Amino acid sequence: MLTINKLREDGALVKERLRKRMWTDEKLQIIDTAIEKDDERKKIQAQLDELLSKGKLISKEIGDLFKSGDHAKANQMKSQMGELKAQTKVLEDAFRNSKVELEEIMLNIPNVPHESVPTGKSESDNEVYKDWDKELPSSDSKIPHWDLAKNYNLIDFELGASITGSGFPLFRGKGAKLKRALINFFLDEAEKSGYEEIRPPFLVNEESARATGQLPDKEGQMYHIQLDNLYLIPTGEIPLTNIYRNTILSEKDFPVKIVGQTPCFRREAGSYGSDVKGLNRVHQFDKVEIVRIEHPDKSYDTLFKMMDHVEKLLIKLELPYRILRLCGGDLGFTSALTFDFEVYAAGQKKWLEVSSVSNFEAFQANRMKLRFKDQDGQIHLAHTLNGSALALARIIAALLENNQTAEGIKVPEAIQKYLNFSTIN
Repeated sequence: MLTINKLREDGALVKERLRKRMWTDEKLQIIDTAIEKDDERKKIQAQLDELLSKGKLISKEIGDLFKSGDHAKANQMKSQMGELKAQTKVLEDAFRNSKVELEEIMLNIPNVPHESVPTGKSESDNEVYKDWDKELPSSDSKIPHWDLAKNYNLIDFELGASITGSGFPLFRGKGAKLKRALINFFLDEAEKSGYEEIRPPFLVNEESARATGQLPDKEGQMYHIQLDNLYLIPTGEIPLTNIYRNTILSEKDFPVKIVGQTPCFRREAGSYGSDVKGLNRVHQFDKVEIVRIEHPDKSYDTLFKMMDHVEKLLIKLELPYRILRLCGGDLGFTSALTFDFEVYAAGQKKWLEVSSVSNFEAFQANRMKLRFKDQDGQIHLAHTLNGSALALARIIAALLENNQTAEGIKVPEAIQKYLNFSTIN
């Protein structure tokens, strides 16, 4: 969440950057509305403070009158005090409502895009930041992963659908072992890079989802357990980042580096066609997530270090990849700058997104009250970042499609040590 001071001090810049998200003049009026609501809140607060101050003076005067024996005047003033308390109660309610209304407005203003974010409406306007400069795997005689999964008995989409529903694949045999090997590989690589492994809960409460920005923005995309008011996580980012909710760090605590492997649950309402076939878009998938909490002066250097980590994973898996800088219209609600990694899947002859690496600057930190104390004792908001390292479903799809041969599906050397086979046949 942006701070109201940000809107007041940099309102023109905020509006200019939000236009990168294709915000119209009409939508941008919410900035002025927020400032007006804050002005109203301040006015009520000033009136309330004046009444409270007046009440303290009257209370003291009443006490002095009782001490001096002037009970009649003291009781008369007590009647005035009753009226004052009633006025105070009205203002307290108005102040509370004003704060709630302001927060609801602020919760619906997305993060300000970084200056490097291209203006655009959708993924078609994303910028190729780094392209694949080598020959792509031949698509001759290559078949898509859903056929390979059936031929080699790796994934049963029909059985998963009968157990739960469409979009819940069932991995079995070497398919399940391949998935486990990739998870172990990703976690081990993160540990080598200095990340602390966390095994977080897979359900979160409303406060946690609101803190990282999934609520209210993505409420309809999450699975909600209404009886307990809990949400199945759509990404490990939520429980991992919320470890530091309501925390004040010191500068020596930076950098905070944590990693976790979790299942992720996404409703993906409205998805259809070839984009959802097989593992392309599922409702449940596993993902290894890296999260960093940084000093604001270092967060963009950290963003590129995280990108380098993801890139090295793809190189070790021998997968063709490219990196996209997301345009404003495709940028997540909470992100200031996001880079997507896509891998090429030869059986489908298409690029599949497998990672997003993002800097949220202070947007999440402000929501969750994640702060740090500098050497002078001043309190500031920290910066948060995260990245998929990596998402399993589409990685498996690309590995199966790119590595199919007449002898079977070759397993990349980097993960063979986690398996008792080097070829799936």
